[in-house]
Amino acid sequence: MRTLGGEQVEEAVAGAVALLRTATDRDWRATRAGRLDWDCRYTAEHVASDLIAYAGQLAGRATEAYVPFEITLDEGTGNEDVLQVIETTGALLAAAVRTTPREVRAFHPYPFRSADREGFAAMGITEVLLHTHDIAEGLGLSYEPPAERCADLLARLFPHVRPDADPWRTLLWATGRGDLPGRAPVTEWRWRNNLVVPAERLTLQGLTPAAATDLAAGGDGGFAWIDGGPYQGTRDAAGMLVKAYETGVHRPVWGVFVLVRREDGRAVGGIGFHGVPDEKGRVEIGYDLAEAARGNGYATEGLRALTEWALGREAVTSVRATTEPENTASQAVIARAGFVRITGDGAEDGDGGEGGGQFVYELRR
Repeated sequence: MRTLGGEQVEEAVAGAVALLRTATDRDWRATRAGRLDWDCRYTAEHVASDLIAYAGQLAGRATEAYVPFEITLDEGTGNEDVLQVIETTGALLAAAVRTTPREVRAFHPYPFRSADREGFAAMGITEVLLHTHDIAEGLGLSYEPPAERCADLLARLFPHVRPDADPWRTLLWATGRGDLPGRAPVTEWRWRNNLVVPAERLTLQGLTPAAATDLAAGGDGGFAWIDGGPYQGTRDAAGMLVKAYETGVHRPVWGVFVLVRREDGRAVGGIGFHGVPDEKGRVEIGYDLAEAARGNGYATEGLRALTEWALGREAVTSVRATTEPENTASQAVIARAGFVRITGDGAEDGDGGEGGGQFVYELRR
């Protein structure tokens, strides 16, 4: 799996600084940075501020707010000096990413109030690429980062954006910096770090399209799996997520989650929604576990946690789960999670329609 880590942060910073160093003799304060309301000098200082802020979040393990500090440049700092500050803060973020354990999440306000090390790396790289574009546009310089890196950023931070043949142009469009044929202009935008739903012994970590692509292709999706994992059902679900992403219908919070043990950071299974809530507010959940993780109550715990999260959404009135009649183990999991059978084997039909030979269970709000 292609990861976004310290090396990629350093590469982005090096490419940006190399370009901007060719124009340090220009008056950056008197030049507007592309479509921004900021001048080029302020935009460059903003990049350094973001990089050090993200490093601080990871290093300080901040969970409730930003660590209360900010960077201030000395009076008389020139354009070349600002680039040195960007190099330095980029190195600090790269170091923080490298030394932060995978399971650590630190505060970031949007949209779910946290991000992991890869999320902060991705945000830092995106800030560098976009604002280098802004400064370059103002100064009349040509700038285009590697398409592969832009595709990685889109698949990690913009899962709601349908990919296009030109990832750089898509990233610019998605952030209000350009046009794409057949797509309306973007006037407001946010990136999206993955949703994580906490449970007692587990965390349910939302799959990004980047991770799902790797899982579907036989990789580990960036997770440390228990022996024998992941189960084929998780790979199949990841493949469906990828198809939804590629066609522009993926909705991140109604996707796939990996069940990760808190005690050792090992992934033990997968769980997720079969789609967005229907017109009646019904949503269906499916799940599986690696064989070595079965018999420990992980599936029940994960099902309870995701069901509780779903029923807390205004659009959801009920959660459903379906199983084959002979799958008694799955039926026990569903029953322990509080679901009631509504179709199959003589159960009352609770507006569930035909079960198609399957048992359908439901938990209402």
